[in-house]
Amino acid sequence: MEVLDLQCRQAHVFEGWFGSEDDFQDQLQRGLVQCPLCADSHIEKRLSAPRLNLGARPPAAPATSPSQGVEPSGAQSPGSRSPSQAHLPLDASLLPPAMQAAWLDIARKIVASTGDVGGRFAEEARRMHHGEVQERAIRGQATAEEAVELLEEGIAVLPLALPAAAKETLQ
Repeated sequence: MEVLDLQCRQAHVFEGWFGSEDDFQDQLQRGLVQCPLCADSHIEKRLSAPRLNLGARPPAAPATSPSQGVEPSGAQSPGSRSPSQAHLPLDASLLPPAMQAAWLDIARKIVASTGDVGGRFAEEARRMHHGEVQERAIRGQATAEEAVELLEEGIAVLPLALPAAAKETLQ
């Protein structure tokens, strides 16, 4: 079993388990490997280092030095951007994988606790708002115009792009 670190074009990082390198390449060529967050099928392997447990040695204490905590000249931490860089979006690859996993977990909970009404979203939301049917948590698709109309009518809606992986179980 090979465990690979993978990344899509949007810099979402995830893990894939394959029987072999040939198995990975075969699935990749057939478009079966997709990002669990955005369903992008343009996937690349990232460099990864295997973790080898060669013994139960305690971790070495970190060395302290006078320059500890000081970044090399010219380097900036993500929170210390210059004013000219403040408007640039943060590179998604800098976000911890735990944030991506948390988003996928939340998306799965939303899918599990809502009913999918598909393209009838605007109609169903109006029917609930006017008391024609019992209120319940729903999700579906609506055009931007329909969403604006619902908001203007006082019907609360939240545009939310759910990743395809939230709608199915991972194997």
